[in-house]
Amino acid sequence: MAELVCRRRWLLWLLVLAAAAVHLPSAAAVSGRPAARQRLEVQRHLKRLNKKAVTSIKSPDGDMIDCVHISHQPAFDHPFLKNHTIQTKPAFYPDGLLFDESKTTSENKSPSMAQLWHQNGRCPQNTIPIRRTRKDDLLRASSVKRYGKKKHRSLPNPMSVDPDLLNESGHQHAIAYVEGDSYYGAKATINVWEPKIEQPNEFSLSQLWILGGSFGEDLNSIEAGWQVSPDLYGDNNSRLFTYWTSDSYQATGCYNLLCSGFIQISSEIAMGATISPLSKYRGSQYDVSILVWKDPKEGHWWMQFGNDYVLGYWPSFLFSYLADSASMIEWGGEVVNSEPDGEHTSTAMGSGHFPEEGFSKSSYFRNIQVVDESNSLKDPRGISTFTEQSNCYDVQTGNSYRWGHFFYYGGPGKNSNCP
Repeated sequence: MAELVCRRRWLLWLLVLAAAAVHLPSAAAVSGRPAARQRLEVQRHLKRLNKKAVTSIKSPDGDMIDCVHISHQPAFDHPFLKNHTIQTKPAFYPDGLLFDESKTTSENKSPSMAQLWHQNGRCPQNTIPIRRTRKDDLLRASSVKRYGKKKHRSLPNPMSVDPDLLNESGHQHAIAYVEGDSYYGAKATINVWEPKIEQPNEFSLSQLWILGGSFGEDLNSIEAGWQVSPDLYGDNNSRLFTYWTSDSYQATGCYNLLCSGFIQISSEIAMGATISPLSKYRGSQYDVSILVWKDPKEGHWWMQFGNDYVLGYWPSFLFSYLADSASMIEWGGEVVNSEPDGEHTSTAMGSGHFPEEGFSKSSYFRNIQVVDESNSLKDPRGISTFTEQSNCYDVQTGNSYRWGHFFYYGGPGKNSNCP
Protein backbone atom coordinates (compact mmCIF):
# COMPACT_ATOMS: atom_id res chain seq x y z
CA MET A 1 0.00 0.00 0.00
CA ALA A 2 2.75 2.41 0.96
CA GLU A 3 4.55 1.56 -2.28
CA LEU A 4 1.38 2.33 -4.29
CA VAL A 5 1.01 5.73 -2.59
CA CYS A 6 4.63 6.57 -3.38
CA ARG A 7 4.12 5.65 -7.05
CA ARG A 8 1.01 7.84 -7.29
CA ARG A 9 2.86 10.77 -5.71
CA TRP A 10 5.76 10.27 -8.13
CA LEU A 11 3.40 10.15 -11.13
CA LEU A 12 1.60 13.28 -9.89
CA TRP A 13 4.93 15.11 -9.53
CA LEU A 14 5.91 14.13 -13.08
CA LEU A 15 2.58 15.45 -14.40
CA VAL A 16 3.12 18.77 -12.58
CA LEU A 17 6.60 19.11 -14.07
CA ALA A 18 5.31 18.29 -17.54
CA ALA A 19 2.55 20.88 -17.27
CA ALA A 20 5.03 23.49 -16.10
CA ALA A 21 7.34 22.68 -18.99
CA VAL A 22 4.53 23.45 -21.44
CA HIS A 23 4.29 27.01 -20.07
CA LEU A 24 8.00 27.65 -19.50
CA PRO A 25 9.94 29.25 -22.42
CA SER A 26 12.91 27.36 -23.76
CA ALA A 27 16.47 28.56 -23.06
CA ALA A 28 16.65 29.74 -26.65
CA ALA A 29 13.45 31.72 -26.23
CA VAL A 30 14.74 33.31 -23.02
CA SER A 31 18.06 34.24 -24.58
CA GLY A 32 16.29 35.49 -27.69
CA ARG A 33 14.11 37.98 -25.87
CA PRO A 34 16.85 40.57 -25.19
CA ALA A 35 18.14 40.18 -28.75
CA ALA A 36 14.67 40.78 -30.20
CA ARG A 37 14.14 43.75 -27.88
CA GLN A 38 17.52 45.21 -28.90
CA ARG A 39 16.70 44.81 -32.60
CA LEU A 40 13.44 46.65 -32.11
CA GLU A 41 15.15 49.39 -30.11
CA VAL A 42 17.84 49.80 -32.79
CA GLN A 43 15.23 49.99 -35.57
CA ARG A 44 13.23 52.63 -33.71
CA HIS A 45 16.33 54.71 -32.99
CA LEU A 46 17.49 54.55 -36.62
CA LYS A 47 14.05 55.68 -37.74
CA ARG A 48 14.23 58.66 -35.35
CA LEU A 49 17.73 59.68 -36.47
CA ASN A 50 17.56 59.03 -40.22
CA LYS A 51 15.02 61.45 -41.58
CA LYS A 52 13.52 61.11 -45.06
CA ALA A 53 16.02 62.45 -47.60
CA VAL A 54 15.35 64.64 -50.61
CA THR A 55 18.48 63.10 -52.13
CA SER A 56 21.52 61.17 -50.84
CA ILE A 57 25.22 61.40 -51.65
CA LYS A 58 27.70 58.53 -51.26
CA SER A 59 31.01 59.78 -49.84
CA PRO A 60 34.35 58.21 -50.94
CA ASP A 61 34.96 57.18 -47.32
CA GLY A 62 31.77 55.07 -47.27
CA ASP A 63 29.53 57.58 -45.49
CA MET A 64 26.06 58.22 -46.83
CA ILE A 65 25.07 61.88 -46.62
CA ASP A 66 21.32 62.44 -46.64
CA CYS A 67 20.06 65.83 -47.79
CA VAL A 68 17.08 66.37 -45.47
CA HIS A 69 14.62 69.24 -45.76
CA ILE A 70 15.66 71.88 -43.25
CA SER A 71 12.31 71.70 -41.42
CA HIS A 72 12.56 67.91 -40.96
CA GLN A 73 15.92 67.81 -39.15
CA PRO A 74 16.29 66.03 -35.77
CA ALA A 75 16.22 69.30 -33.81
CA PHE A 76 12.47 69.53 -34.29
CA ASP A 77 11.84 66.31 -32.40
CA HIS A 78 12.33 68.45 -29.28
CA PRO A 79 8.95 69.31 -27.71
CA PHE A 80 10.00 72.94 -27.17
CA LEU A 81 10.79 73.32 -30.88
CA LYS A 82 7.51 72.06 -32.33
CA ASN A 83 6.41 75.57 -33.32
CA HIS A 84 9.87 77.10 -33.63
CA THR A 85 10.48 79.46 -36.55
CA ILE A 86 13.91 78.75 -38.00
CA GLN A 87 16.23 81.73 -37.72
CA THR A 88 17.95 81.81 -41.11
CA LYS A 89 20.68 84.18 -39.96
CA PRO A 90 21.94 85.70 -36.71
CA ALA A 91 20.82 89.24 -35.97
CA PHE A 92 24.37 90.32 -35.13
CA TYR A 93 27.85 89.10 -35.92
CA PRO A 94 30.80 89.57 -33.51
CA ASP A 95 32.38 93.04 -33.53
CA GLY A 96 28.87 94.51 -33.43
CA LEU A 97 28.39 94.48 -37.21
CA LEU A 98 25.04 93.54 -38.69
CA PHE A 99 25.32 90.06 -40.13
CA ASP A 100 26.34 89.81 -43.79
CA GLU A 101 23.65 87.73 -45.55
CA SER A 102 26.19 86.51 -48.09
CA LYS A 103 27.70 84.34 -45.36
CA THR A 104 24.66 82.04 -45.42
CA THR A 105 24.64 81.58 -49.20
CA SER A 106 26.65 78.97 -51.03
CA GLU A 107 27.05 80.48 -54.49
CA ASN A 108 30.63 80.63 -55.77
CA LYS A 109 32.03 79.66 -52.37
CA SER A 110 33.97 76.72 -51.05
CA PRO A 111 35.03 76.01 -47.47
CA SER A 112 38.64 76.60 -46.49
CA MET A 113 38.87 72.84 -46.08
CA ALA A 114 36.67 70.42 -47.97
CA GLN A 115 34.73 67.45 -46.67
CA LEU A 116 35.18 64.22 -48.61
CA TRP A 117 31.53 63.87 -49.59
CA HIS A 118 31.81 67.11 -51.60
CA GLN A 119 33.68 65.13 -54.27
CA ASN A 120 30.41 63.41 -55.23
CA GLY A 121 27.91 66.24 -54.95
CA ARG A 122 26.25 68.92 -52.83
CA CYS A 123 22.92 69.22 -51.09
CA PRO A 124 20.26 71.47 -52.67
CA GLN A 125 19.01 74.67 -51.08
CA ASN A 126 16.51 74.32 -48.21
CA THR A 127 18.09 71.03 -47.16
CA ILE A 128 20.83 70.19 -44.69
CA PRO A 129 23.40 67.35 -45.03
CA ILE A 130 23.14 64.67 -42.32
CA ARG A 131 25.54 61.75 -41.99
CA ARG A 132 23.37 58.64 -42.03
CA THR A 133 23.51 56.52 -38.88
CA ARG A 134 23.91 52.80 -39.51
CA LYS A 135 22.93 49.81 -37.43
CA ASP A 136 26.60 49.03 -36.76
CA ASP A 137 27.09 52.52 -35.32
CA LEU A 138 24.45 51.85 -32.70
CA LEU A 139 25.71 48.34 -31.92
CA ARG A 140 29.20 49.69 -31.14
CA ALA A 141 27.76 51.90 -28.41
CA SER A 142 27.51 50.68 -24.80
CA SER A 143 23.74 51.03 -25.25
CA VAL A 144 21.38 52.54 -27.79
CA LYS A 145 20.43 55.12 -25.17
CA ARG A 146 24.06 56.24 -24.74
CA TYR A 147 24.86 56.38 -28.48
CA GLY A 148 26.29 59.75 -29.44
CA LYS A 149 26.92 60.82 -25.85
CA LYS A 150 30.12 61.54 -23.95
CA LYS A 151 30.82 59.90 -20.62
CA HIS A 152 29.88 61.80 -17.48
CA ARG A 153 32.72 63.95 -16.07
CA SER A 154 34.87 63.81 -19.20
CA LEU A 155 35.53 67.55 -19.03
CA PRO A 156 38.97 69.03 -18.31
CA ASN A 157 38.72 70.67 -14.89
CA PRO A 158 41.84 72.74 -14.23
CA MET A 159 40.33 73.83 -10.91
CA SER A 160 40.51 70.30 -9.46
CA VAL A 161 43.49 69.24 -7.38
CA ASP A 162 42.08 65.80 -6.59
CA PRO A 163 44.27 63.24 -8.44
CA ASP A 164 41.37 60.77 -8.50
CA LEU A 165 39.28 63.30 -10.45
CA LEU A 166 42.09 64.32 -12.77
CA ASN A 167 42.19 60.93 -14.50
CA GLU A 168 38.55 59.96 -14.03
CA SER A 169 37.17 57.84 -16.90
CA GLY A 170 40.66 57.81 -18.42
CA HIS A 171 40.18 61.21 -20.08
CA GLN A 172 43.35 63.30 -20.41
CA HIS A 173 43.79 66.82 -21.72
CA ALA A 174 46.28 69.48 -22.79
CA ILE A 175 44.49 72.83 -22.85
CA ALA A 176 44.75 76.59 -22.59
CA TYR A 177 41.92 78.38 -20.79
CA VAL A 178 40.57 81.66 -19.41
CA GLU A 179 38.12 82.14 -16.55
CA GLY A 180 36.92 84.78 -14.12
CA ASP A 181 34.94 86.93 -16.57
CA SER A 182 31.71 86.77 -18.58
CA TYR A 183 32.27 85.38 -22.09
CA TYR A 184 29.89 85.47 -25.03
CA GLY A 185 31.81 83.30 -27.46
CA ALA A 186 35.19 82.03 -28.60
CA LYS A 187 37.19 81.57 -31.78
CA ALA A 188 40.23 79.56 -32.85
CA THR A 189 42.02 78.28 -35.91
CA ILE A 190 42.79 74.61 -35.26
CA ASN A 191 45.49 72.54 -36.96
CA VAL A 192 44.00 69.27 -38.28
CA TRP A 193 45.79 65.90 -38.12
CA GLU A 194 44.88 62.22 -38.06
CA PRO A 195 46.26 60.95 -34.73
CA LYS A 196 46.82 57.25 -34.12
CA ILE A 197 44.21 55.55 -31.90
CA GLU A 198 45.38 52.43 -30.05
CA GLN A 199 42.08 50.94 -28.87
CA PRO A 200 38.66 51.09 -30.61
CA ASN A 201 37.03 52.52 -27.48
CA GLU A 202 39.47 55.45 -27.33
CA PHE A 203 39.35 58.78 -29.17
CA SER A 204 41.47 61.85 -29.82
CA LEU A 205 40.01 65.29 -30.38
CA SER A 206 40.90 68.96 -30.60
CA GLN A 207 38.21 71.50 -29.77
CA LEU A 208 37.04 74.60 -27.96
CA TRP A 209 34.76 74.45 -24.91
CA ILE A 210 32.33 77.21 -23.91
CA LEU A 211 31.38 76.54 -20.29
CA GLY A 212 28.85 77.83 -17.81
CA GLY A 213 28.13 76.81 -14.23
CA SER A 214 30.20 74.65 -11.91
CA PHE A 215 32.03 71.42 -12.69
CA GLY A 216 29.29 69.56 -10.82
CA GLU A 217 26.04 68.08 -12.10
CA ASP A 218 24.78 71.36 -13.56
CA LEU A 219 27.59 72.14 -16.02
CA ASN A 220 26.59 73.70 -19.36
CA SER A 221 28.96 73.13 -22.29
CA ILE A 222 29.06 73.94 -26.01
CA GLU A 223 31.92 72.29 -27.90
CA ALA A 224 33.23 72.20 -31.47
CA GLY A 225 36.34 70.95 -33.25
CA TRP A 226 37.62 67.81 -34.95
CA GLN A 227 37.91 64.25 -33.64
CA VAL A 228 39.00 60.70 -34.46
CA SER A 229 36.62 58.23 -32.79
CA PRO A 230 36.46 54.62 -34.07
CA ASP A 231 33.73 53.84 -31.54
CA LEU A 232 31.44 56.62 -32.76
CA TYR A 233 32.13 56.54 -36.51
CA GLY A 234 33.61 53.09 -37.20
CA ASP A 235 36.88 54.37 -38.71
CA ASN A 236 39.98 56.48 -37.99
CA ASN A 237 39.04 59.52 -40.08
CA SER A 238 39.35 63.07 -38.73
CA ARG A 239 35.86 64.55 -38.60
CA LEU A 240 34.21 67.87 -37.80
CA PHE A 241 32.05 67.62 -34.69
CA THR A 242 29.98 69.57 -32.19
CA TYR A 243 28.66 68.68 -28.74
CA TRP A 244 26.40 70.23 -26.11
CA THR A 245 25.14 69.39 -22.63
CA SER A 246 23.25 71.25 -19.91
CA ASP A 247 23.78 68.72 -17.09
CA SER A 248 27.43 67.66 -17.25
CA TYR A 249 26.92 64.92 -19.88
CA GLN A 250 24.33 63.03 -17.84
CA ALA A 251 21.03 63.06 -19.73
CA THR A 252 21.09 66.06 -22.08
CA GLY A 253 23.03 66.70 -25.27
CA CYS A 254 24.94 64.70 -27.84
CA TYR A 255 27.44 64.80 -30.67
CA ASN A 256 26.44 66.53 -33.90
CA LEU A 257 22.75 65.98 -34.81
CA LEU A 258 22.33 62.71 -32.92
CA CYS A 259 19.64 64.21 -30.69
CA SER A 260 17.30 67.18 -30.85
CA GLY A 261 18.86 70.52 -29.98
CA PHE A 262 21.22 72.11 -32.52
CA ILE A 263 19.37 73.71 -35.44
CA GLN A 264 21.40 73.56 -38.67
CA ILE A 265 20.83 76.05 -41.48
CA SER A 266 23.80 75.30 -43.80
CA SER A 267 23.41 73.01 -46.81
CA GLU A 268 27.18 72.87 -47.30
CA ILE A 269 28.79 71.30 -44.22
CA ALA A 270 27.85 67.97 -42.60
CA MET A 271 28.43 67.46 -38.89
CA GLY A 272 30.47 64.33 -38.31
CA ALA A 273 31.78 64.19 -41.89
CA THR A 274 35.43 63.58 -42.81
CA ILE A 275 37.70 66.61 -43.21
CA SER A 276 40.23 66.76 -46.05
CA PRO A 277 43.12 67.39 -46.62
CA LEU A 278 45.12 66.76 -43.41
CA SER A 279 48.44 68.02 -42.07
CA LYS A 280 51.60 65.94 -42.53
CA TYR A 281 54.69 65.78 -40.31
CA ARG A 282 57.31 68.13 -41.84
CA GLY A 283 54.82 68.67 -44.68
CA SER A 284 51.88 70.88 -45.62
CA GLN A 285 49.76 72.17 -42.74
CA TYR A 286 45.98 72.55 -42.81
CA ASP A 287 43.68 74.10 -40.27
CA VAL A 288 40.03 74.99 -39.71
CA SER A 289 38.57 78.12 -38.12
CA ILE A 290 35.67 77.76 -35.70
CA LEU A 291 33.71 80.60 -34.14
CA VAL A 292 30.90 80.20 -31.60
CA TRP A 293 29.11 83.30 -30.30
CA LYS A 294 25.92 84.37 -28.55
CA ASP A 295 23.59 86.54 -30.60
CA PRO A 296 22.87 89.50 -28.29
CA LYS A 297 19.40 89.97 -29.77
CA GLU A 298 17.93 86.46 -29.87
CA GLY A 299 20.21 84.88 -27.26
CA HIS A 300 21.00 81.78 -29.35
CA TRP A 301 24.56 80.40 -29.62
CA TRP A 302 25.70 80.37 -33.26
CA MET A 303 28.52 78.44 -34.92
CA GLN A 304 30.58 79.40 -37.98
CA PHE A 305 32.96 77.07 -39.83
CA GLY A 306 35.77 78.64 -41.84
CA ASN A 307 35.36 82.20 -43.08
CA ASP A 308 32.14 81.66 -44.97
CA TYR A 309 29.75 79.17 -43.43
CA VAL A 310 27.40 79.79 -40.56
CA LEU A 311 26.24 76.27 -39.70
CA GLY A 312 23.40 76.95 -37.28
CA TYR A 313 22.60 77.58 -33.62
CA TRP A 314 21.86 76.11 -30.22
CA PRO A 315 18.61 77.70 -28.94
CA SER A 316 19.10 79.52 -25.65
CA PHE A 317 16.35 77.53 -23.87
CA LEU A 318 18.59 74.42 -23.96
CA PHE A 319 20.76 75.92 -21.24
CA SER A 320 20.58 77.38 -17.76
CA TYR A 321 23.90 79.18 -17.16
CA LEU A 322 24.69 79.64 -20.86
CA ALA A 323 21.31 81.29 -21.36
CA ASP A 324 23.19 84.29 -19.96
CA SER A 325 26.94 83.92 -20.61
CA ALA A 326 29.90 81.57 -20.21
CA SER A 327 32.23 81.66 -17.21
CA MET A 328 35.16 79.76 -18.75
CA ILE A 329 36.60 79.14 -22.22
CA GLU A 330 38.94 76.22 -22.98
CA TRP A 331 40.88 75.32 -26.12
CA GLY A 332 42.94 72.18 -26.64
CA GLY A 333 43.12 68.42 -26.96
CA GLU A 334 41.54 65.43 -25.24
CA VAL A 335 42.16 61.67 -25.44
CA VAL A 336 40.88 58.58 -23.69
CA ASN A 337 43.56 56.57 -21.90
CA SER A 338 42.00 53.13 -21.37
CA GLU A 339 45.26 51.73 -19.95
CA PRO A 340 45.31 48.39 -21.77
CA ASP A 341 47.38 45.86 -19.78
CA GLY A 342 47.84 48.50 -17.07
CA GLU A 343 50.06 50.70 -19.26
CA HIS A 344 49.38 54.18 -20.61
CA THR A 345 47.75 54.15 -24.03
CA SER A 346 49.78 55.12 -27.11
CA THR A 347 46.81 57.04 -28.51
CA ALA A 348 48.20 60.31 -29.87
CA MET A 349 46.91 63.83 -29.25
CA GLY A 350 47.19 66.37 -32.07
CA SER A 351 50.10 65.36 -34.29
CA GLY A 352 51.41 62.90 -31.69
CA HIS A 353 54.46 65.13 -31.08
CA PHE A 354 55.26 67.37 -28.13
CA PRO A 355 54.87 71.18 -28.32
CA GLU A 356 58.60 71.95 -28.31
CA GLU A 357 58.96 70.47 -31.82
CA GLY A 358 57.09 73.48 -33.23
CA PHE A 359 55.52 74.20 -36.62
CA SER A 360 54.86 71.33 -39.08
CA LYS A 361 55.69 68.81 -36.36
CA SER A 362 53.51 69.68 -33.37
CA SER A 363 49.81 70.56 -33.58
CA TYR A 364 48.65 74.12 -32.84
CA PHE A 365 45.75 76.44 -32.07
CA ARG A 366 46.28 79.98 -33.37
CA ASN A 367 44.43 83.30 -33.25
CA ILE A 368 42.47 82.26 -30.18
CA GLN A 369 39.98 84.93 -29.13
CA VAL A 370 36.94 85.50 -26.94
CA VAL A 371 33.74 87.48 -27.52
CA ASP A 372 33.08 90.10 -24.83
CA GLU A 373 29.88 91.72 -23.52
CA SER A 374 29.93 94.29 -26.36
CA ASN A 375 29.88 91.44 -28.94
CA SER A 376 33.47 92.16 -29.96
CA LEU A 377 36.22 89.63 -30.60
CA LYS A 378 39.08 90.29 -28.18
CA ASP A 379 42.40 88.72 -27.27
CA PRO A 380 41.96 86.56 -24.17
CA ARG A 381 43.46 87.92 -20.92
CA GLY A 382 45.14 85.78 -18.31
CA ILE A 383 45.59 82.59 -20.32
CA SER A 384 46.49 79.56 -18.19
CA THR A 385 47.38 76.01 -19.22
CA PHE A 386 46.45 72.62 -17.82
CA THR A 387 47.41 68.99 -18.41
CA GLU A 388 47.09 65.94 -16.17
CA GLN A 389 50.38 64.32 -17.24
CA SER A 390 52.78 66.60 -19.12
CA ASN A 391 55.10 63.66 -19.84
CA CYS A 392 52.31 62.15 -21.95
CA TYR A 393 50.67 65.27 -23.46
CA ASP A 394 51.79 68.86 -22.98
CA VAL A 395 50.92 72.44 -23.93
CA GLN A 396 53.00 75.61 -24.50
CA THR A 397 51.57 79.06 -25.22
CA GLY A 398 52.97 81.95 -27.27
CA ASN A 399 52.11 85.24 -28.92
CA SER A 400 53.03 86.73 -32.30
CA TYR A 401 51.85 89.43 -34.69
CA ARG A 402 50.64 86.92 -37.29
CA TRP A 403 49.17 84.24 -35.04
CA GLY A 404 48.02 86.40 -32.13
CA HIS A 405 47.66 84.23 -29.03
CA PHE A 406 48.52 80.63 -29.92
CA PHE A 407 49.75 77.39 -28.41
CA TYR A 408 51.28 74.11 -29.44
CA TYR A 409 49.94 71.02 -27.70
CA GLY A 410 49.74 67.23 -27.76
CA GLY A 411 52.04 64.27 -27.54
CA PRO A 412 52.41 60.54 -28.21
CA GLY A 413 50.95 59.23 -24.97
CA LYS A 414 52.97 56.18 -23.96
CA ASN A 415 56.75 56.78 -24.04
CA SER A 416 59.77 56.22 -21.78
CA ASN A 417 58.60 59.03 -19.47
CA CYS A 418 54.94 58.07 -19.70
CA PRO A 419 54.81 54.34 -18.98
